[in-house]
Amino acid sequence: MSRRDQIRMTEDEVRDYLAGQKVINVASIGPNGRPHLAPLWYYPHENGVATWTYRTSQKAKNLYRLPQATVLVEDGDSYERLRGVSFEADVEIVEDTAEVTQMGIALMQRYAGAKPGDPVPDELATFIGGQAPKRIGLILRPTKTASWDHTKLGGTY
Repeated sequence: MSRRDQIRMTEDEVRDYLAGQKVINVASIGPNGRPHLAPLWYYPHENGVATWTYRTSQKAKNLYRLPQATVLVEDGDSYERLRGVSFEADVEIVEDTAEVTQMGIALMQRYAGAKPGDPVPDELATFIGGQAPKRIGLILRPTKTASWDHTKLGGTY
């Protein structure tokens, strides 16, 4: 077995890894043809992730023009602890304000430590309701995935 095969995560491990992390780095293609990289909070969605962004942001403009992105999630502070997932994704842009509101609530509840289905505090619903018309939702569906978990090597290279 190659070292690459040894560190590759299974689909379940990728899903669990994405559920445990907090920030994705999203690369879209800017108007000059160069990658535009932006960190975003996210939540797991289907086999990929979902998030939101300001409708007028550069990443939104890029994704309207070309709804494709590359996503990176990684952690580890030394070589033997490196773990990560990178995937190319087709991006669905969600413009419906009610859907974007629900996406914003899911996102903010995740970062507040709430569980899906927990009651939404009135203050949060009001805040998200005010933000949603200025934003779009992004659903990033993987088309090609690479993963690595160097902890599987037991500290050897």
